[in-house]
Amino acid sequence: MEIAINAVLTVVGLVLLCFGGNWLVSGGVAIAKKFRISNLVIGMTIVAYGTSTPELAASVAAAGEHSAIILGNIVGSNIANVGMVIGVAAILVPLAVSKSVLRKEIPIMLGVSFLLVLVSVDGKISSYDGILLLAGLGIFGYYTFKNAVKQRAEYKEDVQQGSRNVYVKSAGLIGIGVVLLYVGAILTVDNAVILAHEFGLPEKIIGLTVIAIGTSLPELITSIIAIRKGHAEIGIGNIIGSNIYNILMIMGVGAALGGVMIGTDVFVDYAIMIIFSLSLLIALKTKIIGRTMGMCLTIGYVAYLAVTFFK
Repeated sequence: MEIAINAVLTVVGLVLLCFGGNWLVSGGVAIAKKFRISNLVIGMTIVAYGTSTPELAASVAAAGEHSAIILGNIVGSNIANVGMVIGVAAILVPLAVSKSVLRKEIPIMLGVSFLLVLVSVDGKISSYDGILLLAGLGIFGYYTFKNAVKQRAEYKEDVQQGSRNVYVKSAGLIGIGVVLLYVGAILTVDNAVILAHEFGLPEKIIGLTVIAIGTSLPELITSIIAIRKGHAEIGIGNIIGSNIYNILMIMGVGAALGGVMIGTDVFVDYAIMIIFSLSLLIALKTKIIGRTMGMCLTIGYVAYLAVTFFK
């Protein structure tokens, strides 16, 4: 009976994720149009922050005693975001990727990933390392803000002024969307963890797989909704922004609160995370992540899950 209840709550969580993703995208697009900011920047900021709230909540809850879950959650989520989210999205609709994303944002994501490896080499991500990562978050935030200001200055198209109600409605949609994503992810993750414990899975494996997939569901749902609505840049920006925030913000907060111990086996997962991110640069020539690439990413991710579960 308990397992049935957990399954029902998981479904409820998924439904909330769908509604939350839809409203977050709608509010984000409206804000982008009103402030003359590109969908990519909105995807990397408002939408990415919103869809990263489950990872942040899970990591804060696990800080200290369950630090293995933090590490597994972040690394697993970043792998899932590329392998599962971009993979599935590209299978549904080929994704056009702008030159800026390929030459600036993806290299930033890779640089942040290498920074995570660097602070891990001594076997622990200390509180000081956490502060360093949070400082990196500040630098990235400044870069994004400058980019948004530059785009606003260059944007010449007339924008309908509208009333103050547009801002209130957009902010309301974003707020409700974030709350639904948060509640939906917590319901999904908590009940999935209970089911995983029934099968005797260790915390790191739960973090890399069950929690990582669960906390990546907002990115998956939001990106697919954005792409189906014709806002592919929000979908791409959401993933890149989320992966950067996962390391700089979520690992930064988790480490600053109590440090995170690093096992030597996690460097294999680091390598896989970086390989998945590097694979996106294949689109440099065509500027499109097509269905074939999407299938390769998805199959690669399923293979990674299989090896993680059974190794």
